[in-house]
Order: sequence, then structure tokens, then C-alpha cells
Amino acid sequence: MNDSLVLTESTYYILLSLCQPQHGYGIMQQTEQMSGGRVRLAAGTLYGALNALCDKGWIIQLPVESGSRKKEYKLTEKGLQILHNELKRLRQLVANGETILGKEEA
Repeated sequence: MNDSLVLTESTYYILLSLCQPQHGYGIMQQTEQMSGGRVRLAAGTLYGALNALCDKGWIIQLPVESGSRKKEYKLTEKGLQILHNELKRLRQLVANGETILGKEEA
């Protein structure tokens, strides 16, 4: 797995919202809420991203119930590993920033 992979903020929040099975509208709402309103996904953008994430094997589409048009998605083990790697990368960014800025403030 590529440890140097960098996720966009949108992709990060989409994956994070799919730690529990979720449908598109729920992903849009949760992403906006978690990002404090910074990330607002349009339907076309979201479904394009979901298709790309499915193609990469980071998420899967769950079977659709008979008579339902609601598609639900869920994070895969590979997607969970991608999230863990990104969180590790972000922690390193913050630690480095605090180290440097802490020196400047002293």
C-alpha cells in the first residue's frame, strides 16, 4: 500500500463517514457537519467520488433492497487502512508545525 498517498479533504471525509454504512445524502450531511461546513459535496461530485472509491476497492456498494433506489456504501479493510495512513500523516504534519511554531513563539 502506498504510504505516501495524500487524500483530498473531500475524500478523507467521505471515507470517514463510511465507517458505518451510509447512503449518499447521509454522506453529504455528515461530511458537511464534520468539516464545520468547509466541505459541501454536490450530488454529481459525490457520486463520481463514490464510483472512483469503489473502483479502487476502498469502499463497496451494499446490495440494494428490493424495490429501493437507495444505494448504501461501506468502507472496506483497504479503505480503513488508507484512513489510518492519512491520519498518521496528518498527525505528523501537526506535530512538525507545532514544533516549528513553538520555537518561533519562544
